[in-house]
Amino acid sequence: MKEFPAVANGEGVATPHIAVILPCYNEAGAIVQTVQDFRRALPDADIYVFDNNSTDGSRELAAGAGAIVRRVTQQGKGHVVRRMFADVDADIYIMADGDATYEAAAAPQMVAAMLEDNLDMVVGCRRDQVEEAYRRGHRFGNWALTSLLKQLFGRSFTDILSGYRVFSRRFVKSFPVLSAGFEIETEISVHALELAMPVSEVMTAYGARPEGSVSKLSTYRDGWRILRTIITLYRIERPILFFGIIAAFLAALALGLAVPLIVTYAQTGLVPRFPTAILVTGLMILATLSGMCGLILDTVVRGRREVRRLAYLAFRAPSDYALKD
Repeated sequence: MKEFPAVANGEGVATPHIAVILPCYNEAGAIVQTVQDFRRALPDADIYVFDNNSTDGSRELAAGAGAIVRRVTQQGKGHVVRRMFADVDADIYIMADGDATYEAAAAPQMVAAMLEDNLDMVVGCRRDQVEEAYRRGHRFGNWALTSLLKQLFGRSFTDILSGYRVFSRRFVKSFPVLSAGFEIETEISVHALELAMPVSEVMTAYGARPEGSVSKLSTYRDGWRILRTIITLYRIERPILFFGIIAAFLAALALGLAVPLIVTYAQTGLVPRFPTAILVTGLMILATLSGMCGLILDTVVRGRREVRRLAYLAFRAPSDYALKD
């Protein structure tokens, strides 16, 4: 296993301040094991458990296992991640679920990969060990959504829905979390793609939940929310293409309806179907407005992207953890 590099900072030898951040909702059967696994893998890391209104004693169990416990009252993983990124201060952040399914022993390798290549995110791609770990519907949905993201944004990750990720400080502090639920992983992936951040993937084991731990993910409900998030982010981040497609469709429909009118007018000099002519005019106006909206919003998006990029550049690179921001 690779050791983290030690850096002299004028006051001795510095090592990165690592924080393990674990969202938790009714994980009494797994949270203690999760905390203990990450404690063994990263003895010097701070381990935070952000409890999201658990009613099964998860909060007390996590505290008893030695974790720093925080409470988030707004229900949903996106709300939890927003609080984690805002409240925790560290050089490197390791995010995983509190269900003991992710391979904590792979965390040092993922951190070493980040520091070696100055990456902003390392994704733990899931390699399921047993069939029960990763249901067939989830596997297909992940493949479909990953492929769609690649088509819309030009590139993607192998596993966009993985909840096991290592982040740099500048990623966390420049990421405006907007999602409320399980679609947060998709938003994280798009944020990295849009700012062209250096990222990598590491294959990690993915096991079944311990007995007594139940998945909170709904294949169809949360799959629809993730699909809706991808489309919304595409509209926000690629407005000229999104509204351009709508404009092209409306213009093509208008031209298709206009051809018979033009032929009739050329032959007789008359326009007998006024409702159709009015519809064609309205469709062309809507097509023009849609195209103009895309052009205007594209300028706005470029400005927003520049602001996010500047916020990102305000923080040090991962390998400069011995320096001050």
